[in-house]
Amino acid sequence: MTDVTNRPPGRTPNRASELVAASLKRRHAKQARLKWLGMGAIGIAFLMLFILVGSLVSTGWQAFTQTHVTLDVYVDPDEIEAEDLPRGDFDDVLVDSLASMLPEVGTEDRATARSVAGILSNGAQFMLRDLVVANPSLIGETITMTVPVSDPYDQLNKGLIERATPEALRRVKDNEIAWFDTLAEQGAVSKPFNWALFTNADSRFPELAGLKGALVGSFWALLVCFLISFPLGIGAAIYLEEFAPKNKLSDFIEVNINNLAAVPSVVFGLLALAVFINWFGLPRSVPFVGGLTLALMTMPTIIIATRAALKAVPPSIREAAMGLGASRQQVVFQHVLPPAMPGILTGTIIGLAQALGETAPLLLIGMNAFITSAASGPFDSATALPTQIFIWADSPERGFVSRTSAAILVLLGFLVAMNAVAIFLRQKFQRKW
Repeated sequence: MTDVTNRPPGRTPNRASELVAASLKRRHAKQARLKWLGMGAIGIAFLMLFILVGSLVSTGWQAFTQTHVTLDVYVDPDEIEAEDLPRGDFDDVLVDSLASMLPEVGTEDRATARSVAGILSNGAQFMLRDLVVANPSLIGETITMTVPVSDPYDQLNKGLIERATPEALRRVKDNEIAWFDTLAEQGAVSKPFNWALFTNADSRFPELAGLKGALVGSFWALLVCFLISFPLGIGAAIYLEEFAPKNKLSDFIEVNINNLAAVPSVVFGLLALAVFINWFGLPRSVPFVGGLTLALMTMPTIIIATRAALKAVPPSIREAAMGLGASRQQVVFQHVLPPAMPGILTGTIIGLAQALGETAPLLLIGMNAFITSAASGPFDSATALPTQIFIWADSPERGFVSRTSAAILVLLGFLVAMNAVAIFLRQKFQRKW
């Protein structure tokens, strides 16, 4: 009687259960919609990533191969004299050797000789020169050489120049295509892996351009960045988290560190230009200044990651160590820092990976110069991977289009590798409390 009396008017047991069932149905529907929206967002993200990587691969894979031609070169002593090395008409020797493989071609006509010479890369004569200088006894002998062809013929061999295109709109004329086909029929044309992409520095000629200078410059810049940002960032984080008094000054410093982590990288480039170059007088376009600039940009990230790793260590470890008589310094460096090191290393590697891909600050300090050799130290002029990509993307030659995409793929490969190392370190050394 009491239950019947106290029941709200108009609310029968069947009616209440129906309302609960309807409410559950609505909640389940909302949960299902949220789940599908989340899966859709992930799918769109993967689709965009697939489109990005697919477009880079479809454009850049051609740069990982390079067309070569194999020649039997007679080192004519009338053109190259041992007493005059390293000077000599190496270009004429190569043209004569190439013309001997083309029976229908004569090199007496200067225009024809130039056309035949245009098949070979400009670097072929320097390859022959280096061989002869290293071994002058080759003069008067016939040697077999495999040299790269010039960019138009490389594009032709890779199908990037359509043969059906009218001759006036092609970089390669009909007779030149016939010469190249003759070489291919003789088995002199090959398309091996383009090791020069990694062993050569930059060049005005696409078939000779490589990433060695950019890779070495990035190495020196990241080394300087690591040697400066890693100890300073960890030291600042340890002091702020473990030793600094909690007052308005420490709060102000913490807020500004968080703000610095969100500052655009171009601001750090302007700061480096004003301070390191204009004020301190350091040279432009050197990895040392680039490393200093990247260190300024990376340090807030390392400080934040280190403080988060220190906070993740349970307070009971600190209390137990202090209860056994350890000093504050011993507690931090012997009991707190070791278990926090995996998180610190992870944050450091991710910060360095971010620095590796930065372009704007390096452009402002001049690391986009045309450098044809690899730097031997942090104070030699150099470029970096991001700025090398910028230079190639701005080049008018068609051969640099595929090399730009290939360089982006190399940069992405390094970024993925560095993030994989960070994940490995976190999984291997992380402790569960």
